[in-house]
Amino acid sequence: MEIHPLIIQFGGSLLAIFALFLLARWLKLGGKPKLSTEDGVRRVAGEVIDGFEVVACALDDTGSAALARDHEDRIILIKRHGNKFAGRLLNQRARAKTWRDSHPEARRRPRVMVDSGDTLFGQVTLFTDDPEAWADAINAL
Repeated sequence: MEIHPLIIQFGGSLLAIFALFLLARWLKLGGKPKLSTEDGVRRVAGEVIDGFEVVACALDDTGSAALARDHEDRIILIKRHGNKFAGRLLNQRARAKTWRDSHPEARRRPRVMVDSGDTLFGQVTLFTDDPEAWADAINAL
């Protein structure tokens, strides 16, 4: 029985892809980073805007997003984007609202939904402490 060369090429390509997958797992590449500390928020905010000094921050319970404010009352919204973090300095187009689920099985923690005003960045929902104060600060920009 003769095997068509394209089938051999296809099989070899699949083996190569699988080998690269195993190599990436072994090297522990990729994954989902988390913002779990204020120091992490400070580092990411400093990467978004050079010299941004965080005086207050709100971390999402899942570690996938954060809000940070500096001494000039500028606010940065940070969210996970792939295996890195991206951030936007919020302006007067940004809006925020808060709510709590009434369903008994839902999370009781209050949340704040922030619309960055940037269609490419989108909306981010954070489960965090004191969402009302953050929403008021964002809506006052």
